[in-house]
Amino acid sequence: MESPAEILPGVIFYSYLSTERKEKVCIWNQHTLILQVSGQLILETSGQNISMTGGQMLLIGKNQLGTLTKTPVLGGNYETIVISLQDDLLRKITLEEKLEADRKYNGPSNILIPSNEFLQGYFQSIVPYARNSGAAMTDELGILKVKEVVKLLLLAVPELRNFLFDFSTPYKIDLERFMLSNYQFNVTTEKFAQLTGRSLASFKRDFQKVFGMPPRQWLQDKRLNEARHLIEYKKKKPSSIYLDLGFESLSHFSHAFKKKFGKAPTSGL
Repeated sequence: MESPAEILPGVIFYSYLSTERKEKVCIWNQHTLILQVSGQLILETSGQNISMTGGQMLLIGKNQLGTLTKTPVLGGNYETIVISLQDDLLRKITLEEKLEADRKYNGPSNILIPSNEFLQGYFQSIVPYARNSGAAMTDELGILKVKEVVKLLLLAVPELRNFLFDFSTPYKIDLERFMLSNYQFNVTTEKFAQLTGRSLASFKRDFQKVFGMPPRQWLQDKRLNEARHLIEYKKKKPSSIYLDLGFESLSHFSHAFKKKFGKAPTSGL
């Protein structure tokens, strides 16, 4: 597997996976557009499960956790182009084009974009840059390509205006519902605080009120229960799950598991 190559640093990335299937937990701090060149991509979040194949586009909303499963075509490659629609650039487009949200967006957080000939043409115009990333795209040209796709997205799905151009500070979302849906993701307490629209101190204070214990203690307990389920019912090996569940080492996981359940995770349940 090759590491993603940057076409425009910090904005456009080209990801290439030649032979192996890969699953990865991701955090999206910015709206992100994925152009699927070949292979299958499956996105799983607490509220959605979306699958797409070559030629499709997916818009992923910011401030989310999710799992990506990438599968190459049989006998071929997995290829994607990823464009980060960063707030600073979207704000600039808002000023230049006099575009702004006129109401709160209430649709799904992740959207498969319906194809049309304009988006297909854009797709094809980006692929050569991705496949020849050594010939770096200039910043000026890269920014123009990002602005172009934003305009094409608005033509294809006008309601994305409220999706893309809402720059309000994340409001405090339902802490209990969010944590019960996302505890299994291996992210820091600081990141959970950000994703729920809270400062770290506010997050810890609200968490104690809702769950009656500190976040770290609650997360470990939930993740150990999840580990037991995966080992007992999904027949997973401890070595294949401990990192995804947020444990720093297999020995740390085994010690915590034995302390909670009275036996090692490898002993069978």
